[in-house]
Amino acid sequence: MAIPSAPDLKAINYTLPEAKIAKYPLAQRDESKLLTFQAGKISDKQFKELPDLLDAGTALFFNNTKVIPARLFFQKDTGAQIEIFLLNPVSPTHIISLMMETTGSVVWECMVGNYKKWKDENVLSRSLDYNGQTIELNAKIVDRDKKQIEFSWSDSTLSFAEIVEISGKVPLPPYLNRSDEPEDKERYQTVYSKQEGAVAAPTAGLHFTDQVLGQLQSKGVQLNYLTLHVSAGTFQPIKASDAREHNMHSEQVEVNIETIRLLSQTQKVVAVGTTSMRTLESLYWFGIRLMNGNEDFSIQKLEPYEAADLLPTRAEVFGFMLKWMQDYDVEILSGKTEIFIMPGYHFRVCDGLITNFHQPGSTLMLLVWAFIGDSWKQVYEHALNNNYRFLSYGDSSILLP
Repeated sequence: MAIPSAPDLKAINYTLPEAKIAKYPLAQRDESKLLTFQAGKISDKQFKELPDLLDAGTALFFNNTKVIPARLFFQKDTGAQIEIFLLNPVSPTHIISLMMETTGSVVWECMVGNYKKWKDENVLSRSLDYNGQTIELNAKIVDRDKKQIEFSWSDSTLSFAEIVEISGKVPLPPYLNRSDEPEDKERYQTVYSKQEGAVAAPTAGLHFTDQVLGQLQSKGVQLNYLTLHVSAGTFQPIKASDAREHNMHSEQVEVNIETIRLLSQTQKVVAVGTTSMRTLESLYWFGIRLMNGNEDFSIQKLEPYEAADLLPTRAEVFGFMLKWMQDYDVEILSGKTEIFIMPGYHFRVCDGLITNFHQPGSTLMLLVWAFIGDSWKQVYEHALNNNYRFLSYGDSSILLP
């Protein structure tokens, strides 16, 4: 599979009227619309009808990452407000799940609003109320150029997860153009979220309810969970004229051995969301690495396009990976991926995709284009003309090419 020619970015810069962007979620998650695209045909459903659309034996893969309140606000003595947005853990560990359990102090790479007004020697402080106790939270710059910020707090029995829970704000996508509200704390989270560390929700999963999940299981659909901690890079627009030069964000991945076992056996794989799809496809390429004696789980953005044309099947790759995990007593695979799926990519794992409607000109639009080809234009035209709600809090689609 050769590196593809640069996709025409003008093609995915469709016109999205502001009125089509869902600023708020529906009261009932599964009452959102569901556009079905199957074998070239489009129809309109409600999300609660999803169990009727999937055959027994289909394997659904969900991203169970949990959004953390990643926006922290401090105020200088002068009154200037400093906003700190958590991006990537630095110290004492780069692994998000471990970082969230850390007590005492941590260092994160951050985006900082009003950064020029924050001098290196100034330690910012704020008081937090926790179960009737006052906790002091401090922030100081440890590396200005790298935007590395150290957070420390007065009660060393509290984890960083507990600190951000009581001090942070929900990191709503910038295109919503509004402040977070109390209902966002629950609604900008999937009902199956578990592993803390994302700064953006895997929004395809926001439509699922416990009832829909139960109906899927009763139907014989297999439910499996993996973790990709969604980074702020998911909202980063493509600024390069050649999309292949886009600085693709790297995201942390965790997958258990049961997921690998299922992938080695199942006949039909449907990803719930683009993050699940990126994880599943990245797992295949990690399997190829393993087969070549390379145990480094760090998938580069264009790595798949540099591979040979004749490659093992999904079952062969995941069968090999399963045996490797059993032989070395590995229960959890941890790694990172910056895989960039664009037109020209050959899908190795995913047969279907459940996803929302994405921003014009985004990397996610390139992924949809790669998956269903030029039919994406029909899908989006239909959604625009039939009152579908767009973006994170919007309606859903199931794509089965």
